[in-house]
Amino acid sequence: MPALCRTCLTRFDTGPRCPACRSPRVLAHDELYSLSIAHMDCDAFYASVEKRDNPELRDKPLIIGGGRRGVVSTACYIARIRGVHSAMPMFKALRLCPDAVVMKPRMEVYAGVSRQIRTMMEELTPDVEPLSLDEAFLDLTGTERLHGAPPAVMLARLIKRMQDELGLTGSIGLSHNKFLAKVASDLDKPRGFSVIGRAETAEFLRDKPVSLIWGVGQATRGALDSAGIRTFADLLRWQREDLIARFGAMGERLWHLARGEDSRRVSADAPVKSISNETTFSEDTASRDILDGHLWRLSENVSDRAKAKGMAGRVVTLKLKRADHSLLSRRQALRDATQMADTIYHAARHLFDQVEHRTPYRLIGVGISQLVPEGRADLSGDLLDPKARARGIAERASDEIRRKFGSDAIIKGRALR
Repeated sequence: MPALCRTCLTRFDTGPRCPACRSPRVLAHDELYSLSIAHMDCDAFYASVEKRDNPELRDKPLIIGGGRRGVVSTACYIARIRGVHSAMPMFKALRLCPDAVVMKPRMEVYAGVSRQIRTMMEELTPDVEPLSLDEAFLDLTGTERLHGAPPAVMLARLIKRMQDELGLTGSIGLSHNKFLAKVASDLDKPRGFSVIGRAETAEFLRDKPVSLIWGVGQATRGALDSAGIRTFADLLRWQREDLIARFGAMGERLWHLARGEDSRRVSADAPVKSISNETTFSEDTASRDILDGHLWRLSENVSDRAKAKGMAGRVVTLKLKRADHSLLSRRQALRDATQMADTIYHAARHLFDQVEHRTPYRLIGVGISQLVPEGRADLSGDLLDPKARARGIAERASDEIRRKFGSDAIIKGRALR
C-alpha cells in the first residue's frame, strides 16, 4: 500500500513508521496517489494567528469573539476541549471556560495571513476556490508532471511549509470530489490528513448522519427527520423522483450525495456573494440603546471584513430574530457600493427604524451583498449628507490607527452601549 511520511515527505510501502526519519506520522491508502481533489482547512485559524503572534498565549485557552453578550468567532483547541465552539454565546463559553483569554478579532491581520496561504496554494495549482479566509478547495488534477510528485505529496508539503514559514497548521481532506474532500478534512483535526477513496465511498457514507452534508442546517435536518431520513442509508432507500417531489432541487442533490457523487468543479472564480455578521443575545432585549450599539459593532465588523477582502457592497441587509424565533429581514439598495462602517450602519439603522418593534429580539445581524471590487466603491460619501465625507475621512484615519496600535486604540462611543 502506498505510504507517505508527513514529517519528511518520504514515499515508501506501508509501515507504522517512516523508514527515513522514524516518524509515526504516516499516511497510507490504496488510492493515495490517484486522488486530486482536496479541501484545506486551517486549524482554529484566528486563535492560531493570535497565539503565534503572542507566545504567552500558547498554553492558555483563547476565545476570539465579542463581549460578554456576543458570540464566539473561534476558539483554540484548549478551549474546545472544555466544550467551547464557534457561534456559541459568549456567556456560555465563559461559563464552560472561565479562565479563557478573550480577544476581539483582527480581521486585517487574518486577511494578510490568508493571502500568504493563498499564494502558497496557487503555486501548486491555479484551481483554488477559497471558501473563507481559512479554507479552500484545490484541484491538483494534471499537476504531477509539473511538480514531479503526486497531489498527496504536494499537499503534505503545503502543510509543512505553512508550519515552517507561517507558524500555522492546517488539515487536509483528499478525495475524488468536493463533497468528500470537505468531509475528509473534518475527520482528523487538528493537523489531520484524511483520504476517502472511490472504492470505499459507499461503505464510508452508509451509516453517517445526513448532517454531514455541508449546507444542511437545522431547518433542513428537521424536514429530513420528519421524512424518516437520518442517515445516508435512509437516503438510499428513496427513489430519485420521490426525493425531488418532496424536497425540490435539494432532493436531486441529496440523491447524488447519498451515492458520493458531486459533479461541481473547483472554480477559482467562484464569487463571494455576501459579507455578514450577527450576534445572538444571552437574554432577549427590546432596548433601543443596546440594539443600536450592536448595529454599530456589527456594521464595523462587516466593514472590516469587506476591507480585508477588498470588496464593497451595493445592498445592506438587516436581520432580526424575535423572541418567538420568527425571522425578519429588510434590504436597502445603496446609491453606490460601500465598504464603510458609517454608511453600512446608517443604512441598517434606517431599516431598523422602519420596523414595527412589537416584541424583544434574540438575534440581530447586518450584511452587505451585490459585492464589487473596492476600487468601484464610492468613497466620497452621500452627497445629500454634508457630514458623510468628513465621517469617511475620519473612519479611514481610525482604520490606520487601529492597524498600527490594535483594535482597541479607538472605540466609538456608540460601541460601548
